[in-house]
Amino acid sequence: MTNPPTNGPLQSLKIIDFTTLLPGPFGSMLMADLGADVLKVESPTRPDLVRSMPPFDGEESAAHGMLNRSKRSIALDLKHKAARKIIGELIGNYDILLEQFRPGVMQRLGLDYETLRQINPKLIYCSITGYGQTGPYRDKAGHDINYLSLSGLMSYTGRKDSGPLPLGTQVADIAGGSYHAVMGILAAVIHRQMTGEGQSIDISMTDTAIAMNAFAAPQYLIGKELPERENMLLNGGSFYDFYQTKDGRFLSVGSLESKFLKKFCELIGQPGLWKQAAIQKPAIQEEVKQTIQQILRQKELKDWLDIFGNHDICVEPVLSLEEMVEHPQTKAREMIIPVPKNDQSYQLQVACPIKFSHTKANYQHVGPSVGAHTLEVLESLGYASEDISQFQEAGLFGPR
Repeated sequence: MTNPPTNGPLQSLKIIDFTTLLPGPFGSMLMADLGADVLKVESPTRPDLVRSMPPFDGEESAAHGMLNRSKRSIALDLKHKAARKIIGELIGNYDILLEQFRPGVMQRLGLDYETLRQINPKLIYCSITGYGQTGPYRDKAGHDINYLSLSGLMSYTGRKDSGPLPLGTQVADIAGGSYHAVMGILAAVIHRQMTGEGQSIDISMTDTAIAMNAFAAPQYLIGKELPERENMLLNGGSFYDFYQTKDGRFLSVGSLESKFLKKFCELIGQPGLWKQAAIQKPAIQEEVKQTIQQILRQKELKDWLDIFGNHDICVEPVLSLEEMVEHPQTKAREMIIPVPKNDQSYQLQVACPIKFSHTKANYQHVGPSVGAHTLEVLESLGYASEDISQFQEAGLFGPR
């Protein structure tokens, strides 16, 4: 069944998506949420590893169900000659191709940008890789932790005594790969509207992580000051930090501005502490942090939340996911939504964070099974049932 039309801002775009795991699928999920028609091309013999990630909702991975919602799936063995023919036929009707293979793989498959642009000169071809299409690392394997390491970010992230910490989410993958790919694609769409020409886009997750050195890079490039762990205003080098309460919970204290800082110090019974906290000297900041920690550890989290109440002081509790889901702000923003499943039930998922005044996000269904729309897609290209049967016999859709 073809995806029904939507009123999303990207409803005019058709995307063919070869990506797996996290960066590419998260990016194409965002575009599908905004109304784009996304067709996943999947291997029938080597399914996306995310499909095997628990927990499972029935037979399907919940993570896969979210990352691939509202998309269609066609199963093709890309090493099969007929697969290239079918992709070539599809490309004429698609605006954007998204791929995440190592450099050179798509070229060996005969599906590289230079080949496909001969079929569709308006094609926008986005490649997401760890290190980019050029440079001595172009062929190296890597993961989020490696890209963050090479970016310099982790040299000043973490604690002095324990070093860098593994982050709870994949910053280079998502903030780097996914979001920058979407920005690049949409910029290329605007360029195509002005000029009529498509282009290739080279997204390196290491490059994007390097670009996130928003404050530290100018500090070094111009001032020649190397940032270190816990020596900057925002990385633990000041009272701007996390503090443990009596019951082992944590509060984030971000009261940087003097009006917030004064009120915070009053509420913890230290009205004069704000003057000391405003002095940006390491020894003084360490004393202030120790004082704040000693005081906050005297009461449980709920007691401090009662004390802080509705005061606007930039202090918030560190929530568990369970608490986040039930939080009134999360609910007011409708950030947890039910997405339809094939059995007429629903799966709870995190919503699209982009809100528009005139269009709504598009949540058609959870991620489909491998090749769920293969027959539909081939029929739309004009293939007869006998042709499709021959493809099946030849193993194009995987072993029978």
